[in-house]
Amino acid sequence: MPTMTYLQAISDAMRQEMRHDERVLVMGEDIGVFGGAFKVTDGFIDEFGPGRVMDTPLAESGIVGTAIGMALYGMRPVPEIQFGDYVYPAFDQIVNELAKFRYRSGGEYQAPLVVRMPVGGGIRGGHYHSQSPEALFIHTPGLKVVAPSNPYDAKGLLLASMRQNDPVLFMEPKRIYRASKADVPDGEYTIELGKARITREGAQVTVVAWSGMVTIAEDAARLAGEAGISVEVIDLRTLLPFDIDALIASTVKTGRVVIVHEAPRTCGFGAELIASIQERAMAHLEAPILRVTGFDTPFPYSLEHEYLPNPVRVLAAIRQTLEW
Repeated sequence: MPTMTYLQAISDAMRQEMRHDERVLVMGEDIGVFGGAFKVTDGFIDEFGPGRVMDTPLAESGIVGTAIGMALYGMRPVPEIQFGDYVYPAFDQIVNELAKFRYRSGGEYQAPLVVRMPVGGGIRGGHYHSQSPEALFIHTPGLKVVAPSNPYDAKGLLLASMRQNDPVLFMEPKRIYRASKADVPDGEYTIELGKARITREGAQVTVVAWSGMVTIAEDAARLAGEAGISVEVIDLRTLLPFDIDALIASTVKTGRVVIVHEAPRTCGFGAELIASIQERAMAHLEAPILRVTGFDTPFPYSLEHEYLPNPVRVLAAIRQTLEW
């Protein structure tokens, strides 16, 4: 079984699906001849040609709008938004059009496409290249939102997403594109959307994270373990739909929950998770559910690592739940 980086796993998934299904095509800014800003599609145009590897203008609304039309007519496009921060010009197309086609047509029309976007900080990109916009789209019925944290999950979840008949927003933490490595099977495999994964078993506190924050949660859990605190870590993997059953089972087990995300705190996805857990498992909670998040400011450049959650901040929240 080969070892792949996160970037290589994403690339491998798309290559395999394009070989498997001629309806699949990729499109986006500089993804063809140049191979993409992060080289995810390097060499694709040589293998599949410009008819299935399409360089587009710098116009995200046009990219997504064109992909929607292709999907409605039987293609299965995978448009790339070069940075997640650039998705906002396409917000209307995604929220008002893409998410609603199945509903407005009474199920007659489907829009099977996957919008890929690198998200999050950690690369000194400043406030235009570091945002985490997941909560804006989780608020939109009709979409699925996926946020893998490692190469193995990234490939399996992307293959599953490309085979959905519903639109998927696939959010990739670019900070670990090349830093995260894992054994990834050469062949095809899929991971069911909507299923979380326990990455570390524990008994006293549950820490929930996704995307680039899972490694932070795991590092905090190791620090807690050195102090005699048993922490369970859940990688949510899919944000819409999310695995509420896994969250409730762990909450019942530990009685304490900490949620970690790098998006701003106010109205972040962590707030919805807190509400959903408390509605179903209030009687099992031994302390208030805490959040460790980014701050309610534009994403900074020089203070990037002060903004991002780190293991020390997560460990402090773990201790706080135990001391309550």
